[in-house]
Amino acid sequence: MQEAPFSMKKPNIAKLVEFGFAEKDGAYTYETRIAQGQLQMTVTVSGGNAHARVIDPATGEEYVLHRTAGAVGAFVGMVRADHEAGLTEIAEACFEPDVFKSARAQEAISYVRAVYGSELEFLWKRFPGNAVWRREDTRKWYGVLLAVPERKLGIASDGTAEIIDLRADPGVLAALVDGERYFPGYHMNKKHWLTIRLNGSVSAEEIFCRIDESYRLAVK
Repeated sequence: MQEAPFSMKKPNIAKLVEFGFAEKDGAYTYETRIAQGQLQMTVTVSGGNAHARVIDPATGEEYVLHRTAGAVGAFVGMVRADHEAGLTEIAEACFEPDVFKSARAQEAISYVRAVYGSELEFLWKRFPGNAVWRREDTRKWYGVLLAVPERKLGIASDGTAEIIDLRADPGVLAALVDGERYFPGYHMNKKHWLTIRLNGSVSAEEIFCRIDESYRLAVK
């Protein structure tokens, strides 16, 4: 089972090794003491997934009370806090965002990196499925990538849609919006931002052109 701090993230192997993980048979393992040294936490990263076990060295048995919602007490609380803090530290030091899976999203990310040298910025911990690109000179956003419920776009589906928000000329925007591929800007100014559904219905070349225009419009 994937631990919560590693959700929508992928490991950076070089950073795992730098942090102190040891590799064996393709799996990377890190051991540390928690609860004032009374317990040992072992974190294993394999196949892109991360899992932690807490062991009582005195008995060799796994300690699990920190995972039980109803378990209370000073010692359980200390173990739970140390466990969560340790995993969060590893996630922040050794893992990278891995939110957007669609081919169009990956193509857009690669295009922006190659042409504009911009990397996605994940600005909100509460919303790990939201990320932005912004110009270096004006610091204005020119693109937003999001993973949202399709129903929020007015689509009769319980699935999740990967979308891109881009600046657009109001006249162009009005002509494009069709409620299937193009939408008014999601959570943005709907007169000046366009949302494109990244499900393959719009070509990569078209999206690249829209990104170029959005970058041009992101001026002071």
